[in-house]
Parts: sequence; structure tokens; C-alpha cells
Amino acid sequence: MTLVELLVVVAVVAALVALLLPAAQAAREAARRASCMNNLRHVGCALHGHLLARRTFPVGCTEWRASGKSGAERCLAWCARILPWLEQQSVADTIDFAKAFDHLDNAAAAAVPLAIFQCVSADRPNSLVGGMGRSDYGGVTGERIVSPNNPEKGGLIHDRGFAVREMADGLSRTILVGECSAGSWSDGQWINGRNLFDQAYAVNWPTWEDELRSRHPGGAHALFGDGAVRLITDSTDPRILAAACTRAGGESLPIAGTLP
Repeated sequence: MTLVELLVVVAVVAALVALLLPAAQAAREAARRASCMNNLRHVGCALHGHLLARRTFPVGCTEWRASGKSGAERCLAWCARILPWLEQQSVADTIDFAKAFDHLDNAAAAAVPLAIFQCVSADRPNSLVGGMGRSDYGGVTGERIVSPNNPEKGGLIHDRGFAVREMADGLSRTILVGECSAGSWSDGQWINGRNLFDQAYAVNWPTWEDELRSRHPGGAHALFGDGAVRLITDSTDPRILAAACTRAGGESLPIAGTLP
């Protein structure tokens, strides 16, 4: 083989690698998106399992622990409430729901990493956050895009669960859970009632706040009340996103037909 022939072979191999690498990366991300969507579909089934058994969706956070309070508040998350319908009854049985999420008696349960709450595209390399199983998904308490979220307008809020009849906008038009897996979400723990957020910006907007954000190119996944999971794109009109984050806003925007 002459030097010229060798250079030609090297050039051909380099061209093939350049063509195949993006395709491999795209295929890998497609698989990760599918895995993330599957996680949220299971979470949706579990939320409906709770609905059938308790007549309401779970409370987003039981006894919110805000700054200035005693610190004895339970601050238990909605994720812990749906464990029996995620085939995690053994973990649920070790939780003392009469005590706080960070009580010593709940430490063993809190430290269990649950893959169902983890997105493989997230930029958190460890399955634990602060010694507790992480969650890359947060409950949506409402929106602050078009108006203050007071009182809370979402489907998973503090200290109250909702029946279907109270979700006046319709389950298919109401986001209950969204990805919040980009950045350093230090309170992203499945047992911690702080894994709630209200949407204040567009999807994947660069902010330190808990928001609908992900490491998936072009958008973030959201779970609607009817169990559907959609990738909400970065270009989604913030007003439509705001409407989708409320349970009974009475908005006339064509949410179902506009969101991906």
C-alpha cells in the first residue's frame, strides 16, 4: 500500500466516523428520552392508583417546612405517597408518615435510590442527593408567568389533594409533574416535600429556581393528569405553558392542540 492509498483509507475511515458518531449520539438520546417518558408514565399510573384508592390525587407536600417555622414539620412529598402503586410497598412500609421526611426513623427509607424518579439524561451523576434518593421530577403547584401563584393554582400543592371534579380545566390539559433535572437542585429528593415548583419562565430557561428543565435537547417532559407524557418544547408559548400548569384557570387557549 502506497502512502497515498493509506491516506485515502484514513480519510474514508475518518469520514465514516464523523457520519456515524452523531447518529450514535442521537440514538442514545432517543433511548434516554424513551426511558424518561416511561418513568413518567409509571408515575402517572401510580397517581391514578392513589386517586382510585383515596378519591383524590396525593397532597403535593404534607406540612410545608418554610423558613421561620419550627423545623418539626413533616414536609413529606407526593412521591412517598404513591410508592405502593410503583411496586415499592416494601419501601413505603418503612416510612413513618407521622414523622418528618428527615427524621432518623425515616433515614433508611429516604436513602433508597429509586430509578423510577431518575432521568438518565440528568446532569446529577449520583443516585443520592444529601444522602437521600434523588428525584429528577417535581410536582407542579401552578404558574407565575401571567399572575402570582397565590393561592396555588396547580394540581399538586401544599397540604391538599384534589378530586377529579376539582380539576376543572380537564386532566388532559393540566400538568401534574414535570422534569426538573438540569442544574444543582439540592432539594431534589423523592421523600422531600420541597420537590415541588411553580413555573415562572419558559421551558429550560436558565435560572437558579426549580423549573421545567431537562438535559434533553429542545425541551422537557411533562406528565399530564390523564397520564399522557409530552415533550414540552423550548419554543412553547409561555402563556400556553402557564395555562397548562393550572387546574381550574378556565383558560380558552388551545392547550391540547398546541403542546407537542
